Amino acid sequence: MDRRRFLRSLAATGAAAGTTALAGCAGVLGDSGAEGTVLGPPEVDLSEASHPSYGEEMPEFTVPDPIAGEDITVSEFEGERAVLWTSFYTNCPDGVCPALILRLRRAQAVAADPIGTNPKYPFIPQQIREIIGPEAYGDEIAFLPTTFDPERDTAEALREYADQQGVNLDAGNWHFLRPESYERAQELHDEQFGLLIEKQPADENENLEYRFPHYGLIVLANKRGIVERAYPMGAQTDIERLVDDVQQVVTA
Repeated sequence: MDRRRFLRSLAATGAAAGTTALAGCAGVLGDSGAEGTVLGPPEVDLSEASHPSYGEEMPEFTVPDPIAGEDITVSEFEGERAVLWTSFYTNCPDGVCPALILRLRRAQAVAADPIGTNPKYPFIPQQIREIIGPEAYGDEIAFLPTTFDPERDTAEALREYADQQGVNLDAGNWHFLRPESYERAQELHDEQFGLLIEKQPADENENLEYRFPHYGLIVLANKRGIVERAYPMGAQTDIERLVDDVQQVVTA
C-alpha cells in the first residue's frame, strides 16, 4: 500500500474508533523497545506510514525562527534536548491547529512546573514538591511548531498567535519555525514528514483566501534524535497521556 494512503486509512479508522490508542505504550510490537528509545513500543504499528515513526531517526532540517531571528537546526538539540514537533498555520478555520498548539503548550507548562501544573494535585508547598519531584525540565526539551503558510504567518502574526494561545516565548524552549517560502514548506513537509501540503480554496463563510486540509501530526523525539512517538491524529490525542510520554522521555 502507498504510504500516504496508509496514513489516510489510519486517520479514517482512528476517527471512528478514538485516538488514545495511537498515543499509547506497550504491546503489539513486542515486549522490548527499539534501540535507543525510552518508551516501549506503541499499541499501533505506524512503521508503514509516510511520517517518521517509533524507533526511526528524527528528520534533519534547518528552518528560521523569525521571532528569535535565528535558524534552528534540529540536529543541534541532540544530546541536550528532546523535541516535540508539529505543523500548523495561524489561519486554521476548523480548530485543528489550535488543538495541536494546545497540546504542545500544555507540555511546555508541565515541563516548567511538573507538580504545580498537575491537575491531580492541589497546591503543594515547595519543600514537599522537592521530595516528590520531578524537578522542572523545560531546558531539556524544544517545542518546534512549523508553519506551512509562511506567506501569512509572519513574525508579527506568530507573536500574536503565541499570545492568543498562551505560549510562553520567554521560556527559551519554544520556536515557531517559518520556512522561507510556501514551496520550501511543501518540500519540508513532503520529504521529511511525508505530509502533502497544498493550498485549496476556502469556503465562502470562512472569510479566507485559501486554506490547507492537513494531518494533525505530532512527533516526539528523544535526546538521541530517535522518534519515541508519532501521534498522527495529534489534535485528538489525550493531552495528559501525551504529556506523560514527554515527561518520561525527557526525564529518563
